[in-house]
Amino acid sequence: MLNIRLILVGSLLLSGCASSRIEPDGSVTRLEGTTMPAPDRTDLTAVARPYYIGPFDELSIDVVGINEIPQREIQVDASGRLSFPFVGTIEASGKTPAEVAKLIENGLRARYIRDPQVTINLTKTVSQVVTVDGEVKEPGMYPVLGHMSLLRAVAAAKGTTEFAKLDDVVVLRTVQGKTYAALYNLKALRQGAYADPEVFANDIVMVGDSRARHIFKDLLSVLPLLTTPLVVALQ
Repeated sequence: MLNIRLILVGSLLLSGCASSRIEPDGSVTRLEGTTMPAPDRTDLTAVARPYYIGPFDELSIDVVGINEIPQREIQVDASGRLSFPFVGTIEASGKTPAEVAKLIENGLRARYIRDPQVTINLTKTVSQVVTVDGEVKEPGMYPVLGHMSLLRAVAAAKGTTEFAKLDDVVVLRTVQGKTYAALYNLKALRQGAYADPEVFANDIVMVGDSRARHIFKDLLSVLPLLTTPLVVALQ
């Protein structure tokens, strides 16, 4: 059996201490707090939640006041690049629309176009998505534009099925190469028992799936009464 170190985040016991150790099968460290760490920019998103362009995203690009360059619908290619008239190839992946607009403006300025003003709007994204699976009506990948919460992600998948276990919702996330998992109670969330957690691009949401809940089996045997989210780090 793999030696998995679990880090439990949240006030799961009535004890007031900052941290404690429980050892069912592996090593468990309980810490204060109830949320997983947010991904950073290298994980394709950030706490401030600007949108970073990725491969196959579709953009609407307009150069204001220059008739020779009409508004264009451009798709970023598989390598994260796009091509624009008078500018050439631009590395767009990992940049915000505003950053790409600035690159286009600089390229046009180098062509002696005076004071170019470029606006970019995202028309379709396939790179910044959250995966919702398990007992939902329409499992699949859903775009993350701005802020998205767990309840909104489930709603995007058209809600839960009649067979879903509402106390069995697991979110998986990778931050700087480390995988985290959190166990939530959807019914408690809907009743306002605790804050609706934010989900990020690349997160995986498993609704009512006992296979995902298996991650927490040792903890649940020690802490049978959960009133807050259960968050662990997997190694």
